[in-house]
Amino acid sequence: MKKVLLLLILSWTATSCMGPLVENQFLVENMMKRHPDKFKHILDQKDQLEVQIIYTQINRDSLNRPVFRSFYFNVDSTKYFYPASTVKLPMVLLALEKINQLNIKGLDKFTPMFHDSVYSGHISVKKDTTSESGLPSVAHYAKKILLVSDNDASNRLYEFMGQKAANEVLKGKGYNIRLLHRLERPLKPDQNRHTEPVRFLRNDSVLYQQPMLVHSDSIRPPRRVFKGIGYIKQDTVLVNEPFEFTYKNSYPLQEQQEILKAVLFPEAVAANKRFNLTEADRRYVMQYMSQWPRETKFPPYYKDTAYYDAYCKFLVFGEKRFAIPGNIRIFNKVGDAYGYLIDNAYFVDFDNGVEFMLSAVINTNTDQIYNDSKYEYSTLGFPFMRDLGQTVYAYELKRKKKFKPDLSAFRFTYDQ
Repeated sequence: MKKVLLLLILSWTATSCMGPLVENQFLVENMMKRHPDKFKHILDQKDQLEVQIIYTQINRDSLNRPVFRSFYFNVDSTKYFYPASTVKLPMVLLALEKINQLNIKGLDKFTPMFHDSVYSGHISVKKDTTSESGLPSVAHYAKKILLVSDNDASNRLYEFMGQKAANEVLKGKGYNIRLLHRLERPLKPDQNRHTEPVRFLRNDSVLYQQPMLVHSDSIRPPRRVFKGIGYIKQDTVLVNEPFEFTYKNSYPLQEQQEILKAVLFPEAVAANKRFNLTEADRRYVMQYMSQWPRETKFPPYYKDTAYYDAYCKFLVFGEKRFAIPGNIRIFNKVGDAYGYLIDNAYFVDFDNGVEFMLSAVINTNTDQIYNDSKYEYSTLGFPFMRDLGQTVYAYELKRKKKFKPDLSAFRFTYDQ
């Protein structure tokens, strides 16, 4: 990996004879133009591929306070893309905030939480054999979400929040997000509006009990949303009509980076946009957002070869299965579904004093048929994410800064 970093530096040096890049509104586009072998097809088809990119520089002042400067490529919050698993980060934050706001003695994120089934589509939960205690909790669900993007874990936090409250809280904070459904479960809008009863128990004593929450009205955007030219239903039947996303989650790229910033740099966002987290909560989220699966004993991801370092780190590393070097940590949340590939990341290189935020989405569903499982993740999506991340990283390695950042706040002691 040290050789890979050296190659990145050499690659940037090779293009420097073209003169320095001007840091204006075309910076990201001009970065890509300097590597036509990697990005010409992306630039030529940016709208068809629904590419959006936000690159945010971070400069520190003499007191190490961060100052942010963002550069955009093809970003448009009115253009819908399916956010996939990226919605799990706000769900984690909402659940932790709700625990704090309940303010019940003995109830915290580690308290065992159980789910009951009382309505169509519900699934009860009595245990979690992947946790150290064998019991489910908000903390353990959050860990599974942040480490490997576990779908069931996210659904459990959805049950705890309730559809109505989740959306009202986010709207109250000024975020333009819609969280409408559980993930990887084909439920009807009515079923998604009815969430499971939840109980928190400690030593067989009920600390908090929440009945089934019901949102009587459907939450939907101002207009109906359709994508593509067709879709597969019942696994085999092709319907030659656009696929509807009206009742699916929505989470624009600008909102994604703003919420990541609210976690990592809460002092840098408006007070109303912050989440009511304890410092221990925030550190917990940051640790497991940046921990590698091989460092994790509960769940025993360290035993599972399917979970390599870059399993949920698309930018810079793509699908590479080698160990990411110790001087690098990535605090992020990815998503992939319906052909959309998304990564929303804060990248740190401790040895070289590099830090930056980078968020990107691309649609790899080039045949525009949804649910046919013919998505070009490996041939189009992951190479784009890797090349984009490496291009920005190489630029950052050479970028001059007045004050070298103190990045000690982003160092953690990981599980193993």
